[in-house]
Amino acid sequence: MPERSPSPAEQQRPVRPGAGCDFRVQGGPQPRDPYSGGTHGQGLLPELELGPLPTDCPGPLCTDPSAGKSGYLQAPEGGSCQPGITNAVTMTTSHQPQDRYKAVWLIFFMLGLGTLLPWNFFMTATAYFTNRLDQSQNVSLVPAEPREDVQASATPPAPSPERNSLSAIFNNVMTLCAMLPLLLFTCLNSFLHQRIPQAVRILGSLVAILLLFLITAILVKVPLDALPFFVFTMVKIMLINSFGAILQGSLFGLAGLLPASYTAPIMSGQGLAGFFASVAMICAIATGSELSESAFGYFITACGVIILTIICYLGLPRLEFYRYYQQLKLEGPGEQETKLDLISKGEESKASPEESRISAPNSQPTNESHSVQAILKNILVPALSVCFVFTITIGMFPAVAAEVKSSIAGTSAWRNYFIPVSCFLTFNIFDWLGRSLTAFTMWPGKDSLWLPSLVLARLAFVPLLLLCNVQPRRYLTAVFDHDAWFIFFMAAFAFSNGYLASLCMCFGPKKVKPAEAETAGAIMAFFLSLGLALGAVFSFLFRAIV
Repeated sequence: MPERSPSPAEQQRPVRPGAGCDFRVQGGPQPRDPYSGGTHGQGLLPELELGPLPTDCPGPLCTDPSAGKSGYLQAPEGGSCQPGITNAVTMTTSHQPQDRYKAVWLIFFMLGLGTLLPWNFFMTATAYFTNRLDQSQNVSLVPAEPREDVQASATPPAPSPERNSLSAIFNNVMTLCAMLPLLLFTCLNSFLHQRIPQAVRILGSLVAILLLFLITAILVKVPLDALPFFVFTMVKIMLINSFGAILQGSLFGLAGLLPASYTAPIMSGQGLAGFFASVAMICAIATGSELSESAFGYFITACGVIILTIICYLGLPRLEFYRYYQQLKLEGPGEQETKLDLISKGEESKASPEESRISAPNSQPTNESHSVQAILKNILVPALSVCFVFTITIGMFPAVAAEVKSSIAGTSAWRNYFIPVSCFLTFNIFDWLGRSLTAFTMWPGKDSLWLPSLVLARLAFVPLLLLCNVQPRRYLTAVFDHDAWFIFFMAAFAFSNGYLASLCMCFGPKKVKPAEAETAGAIMAFFLSLGLALGAVFSFLFRAIV
């Protein structure tokens, strides 16, 4: 029996003020809240009532009588939705909600800050860990003398013969315990993110990292022998980076569902985290505070930032702009709604042969539509680019850059501030500026050959930094020994790192279909972590050839 078209009166039926999208199905059960819970991509498909869509609700207009049970969108039997698809696209485009007060952008910025600031503060407290390992052996590392010696104690002390074996190997073991879990769990997240709910991965990781930093802060006040303290610290490092990898991969996957410009605030927030860590290091030197007091402040501050990050994430689903793009997760521009979730639930309604032909590209099984190999093929250029960017960056910073000595400081106070200011602070400021620039411009485009060319051009920074006043040195002559050369090279090095890495992370998820954007974002996070790990390996080579 042919379907009755809605009457003009029905088409002009008013919408209750403040009701939003009134999702109901005539002759069927009341649907659940389309934004309440569910795994990634589940629970986000609205169940619409028969008739025209309210003006503030994006989505296709056509339904099928068979949708009375499931409430899912269908094309009517005997053909496609003639005006429906066109109207749906028009409504989706013209009534797209705005990000009011940039609330979603700011929340993603805060999520990026909360991802890296705790770990940056942990690394800033390296001197506390090594000094405590020495003190546990009743070894006096720094004599209690006036201001100059106290200031030096706020920076990582140079290895000396008096240091015990645990403190001497602390940095190397810390790097190994950080990079291996980071790489492993970022890789696992790329494959398993569809099986674990988004809230579990993000909130669970944040809560776990919060508990680990609370324990770390408490242990500052608890006396322990060197070996148990060393083991507990390494276990915490492994756990922090494991949960951090899941958190970072999940956030980049989540940002992949939104416009490309919403990956930029995550990158910018991560860059600002390094800036805060650098400022904290300089303040510790300036005040001459005890290492244990500084470390306790770092860890408590990290806990406060994590709590604020959790609050921001919990408020994200309340924003209409965010819900809109979550709803469109499985829709492409001008396409019908995909049936991926329906297939996985076994609830797909029968479709006519013509509908099957129309929706064929979107109704393939999940293992084909979301094939990691197929997605990787599409995003290979930005993925390899971001990997190469961080390989060069971590290969030179801080392993080589932190070994540069000032040629003009002499015995002045600048000697104590040279590395914290010219190396760490300069890098983090310009890295943050480069990351933030992508919020205003995204040149070159995602398909431009200029992007991989500029990434490869960063190789020039390797010889430039190696020829600075790195000490001690055996093979190469210092060509750029003045402090100004080093600061200039570090600024350009950091700015190019932030800008190009942020571009790659923004472009990756936009080179695939919207249904695959989350997986693409998780894969991009894996290649970012791979670059960090490769950079840590190459850092030994770069330092050795000086």
